[in-house]
Amino acid sequence: MSSRKRWIRAAALVGAGSLLLAACGSSSKTTSGSTPSNSAAATSAASTEPVTLRVAFWGEFGFKELQAAYKAVAPNVTLKLESGQYANVNGDLQKFLIAGSGAPDVQAIDEGYIVQYRNEAQYFVNLAQQPGGAAREGDYLPWKWKESLGPNGEQIGFGTDIGGQALCYRTDLFKAAGLPTDRDAVSKLWSTWADFENVGKQYVAKTGKKFIDNATNILNPILAQQPVGYFTSDEKLALEGGPKTAWDQTLPFITDGLSANIAAWTPQWDAGFKSGSFAVLACPAWMIGHIQEAAPTTSGKWDIAQIPGGGGNWGGSFLTIPKQSKHADAAYAFINWFTQPAQLLQVFKTVGNLPSEPALYTDPSFTSFTKPFFNNAPTGVIFAKTAQNLQPQYLGKLNGAVRTAVENVLQSVQDGKVKAADGWAAAVAAGTKASQG
Repeated sequence: MSSRKRWIRAAALVGAGSLLLAACGSSSKTTSGSTPSNSAAATSAASTEPVTLRVAFWGEFGFKELQAAYKAVAPNVTLKLESGQYANVNGDLQKFLIAGSGAPDVQAIDEGYIVQYRNEAQYFVNLAQQPGGAAREGDYLPWKWKESLGPNGEQIGFGTDIGGQALCYRTDLFKAAGLPTDRDAVSKLWSTWADFENVGKQYVAKTGKKFIDNATNILNPILAQQPVGYFTSDEKLALEGGPKTAWDQTLPFITDGLSANIAAWTPQWDAGFKSGSFAVLACPAWMIGHIQEAAPTTSGKWDIAQIPGGGGNWGGSFLTIPKQSKHADAAYAFINWFTQPAQLLQVFKTVGNLPSEPALYTDPSFTSFTKPFFNNAPTGVIFAKTAQNLQPQYLGKLNGAVRTAVENVLQSVQDGKVKAADGWAAAVAAGTKASQG
């Protein structure tokens, strides 16, 4: 972080506590020991006319939790939060860009699709040309900033979070299966995915219940640990490398009956968190917020263990401004405010999303933080460790389409529509077709 940069901060009360609100501008310091200053959001303050910003996203970003705080900073701005299903949000954006209308003022884009859109930078506001925008580079992990750069250096999105990986598990269900419940003891059960599968077999044999939620949520974290994903850095499809390895290690979770076969982001999935339909799932930092939202009555029954295979990154998002926005200045003021360290720290504490700004990883208020919902797990320590040495894969322009195609075949295997022995050949055919646009 450059010592030449300074924060502009603001203060507002959130609930019973005080939250430091960083106004628009670049940042170089963490939130510890800071003193709040003027309460203003620079670019939105240029106008006092009422503005409604449409914000399109999926999952848990922390928008709801910080909505009141932003209203205190920018009283004339109302956030209209438009939450949807992951794939649908992306599909709608594609349609809006092609049609030339309909896009929101602020659009969240996941890492799986950002490469596609950064190559369509002409449809988005270049954030590097906005006040203080270029200086924000120093706030981010270098690879995170580069992920959203267009072909001519356009910056189409400010990063919100990254997907440092762990496993979330139900301590009560592990206890019922005769397994350890202490997070360190649980972590020692599995150094490899084969170890993890063996624990799953023990769990199913003891309880008669399923171990994991869905095989696709095993495929993705295993793939994230491979040197190369679906595409090489020169945009060549690479299915027979990392994807084949991940497929082979995932398939036994289906054939051995360990998967509950509940599709993610569905009402059935949310119900499964409450009912104990599965005992453990891959848990990037952003998953924590969803578990809390879906199953509030299970507070204290969850904990967090290390993931087999050694880390990796799964997910992480960006906030962009389509050029169709009629309120681009106000949209920029909002995303610049929201992605300041003070706000990202608050999102981490409330929702769980791991900030993509490394200065926070050594901030005492981050490293000392524990999560009561997850049995007081030291989430700051756990996820800072996963983040510091991340070397994420290159994601091709059509990574999202290929990933969806391969996952759909894996789902067909789980559903019994495709034989396990025929699954990989079908996945290669589907992935190859998707890679051709």
